Amino acid sequence: MTIITNIVIALVALLHVYILILEMFLWEKPAGLRAFRNTPEKAAITKVLAANQGLYNGFLAAGLFWGLWLGDAGKSITVFFLVCVAIAGLYGAATAARKILYIQTLPATIGLGLILLF
Repeated sequence: MTIITNIVIALVALLHVYILILEMFLWEKPAGLRAFRNTPEKAAITKVLAANQGLYNGFLAAGLFWGLWLGDAGKSITVFFLVCVAIAGLYGAATAARKILYIQTLPATIGLGLILLF
């Protein structure tokens, strides 16, 4: 994998670390409320669900970092986790907010394309 490919994959992984932080630790804070357009009341009711989602986002990030750490031997692992990110983004765009398509699915798809090209 090329340096550009690795950078894109690392950015996707870092995005999911950021989402983990928002969902697990900042859900009821101003940053979390803004990011997810939540009210304090709704955030209080849904904070356990959000923390669970955050944990899953952390697993996606961990899988991408694992694949990067393995180098070329981790290519199939990286592909698997990028596909997971893209599918999760498609589902989120269909059920929660269309912007997820651009924030999550598009970067993962770019990473997949770069892996296939190089």
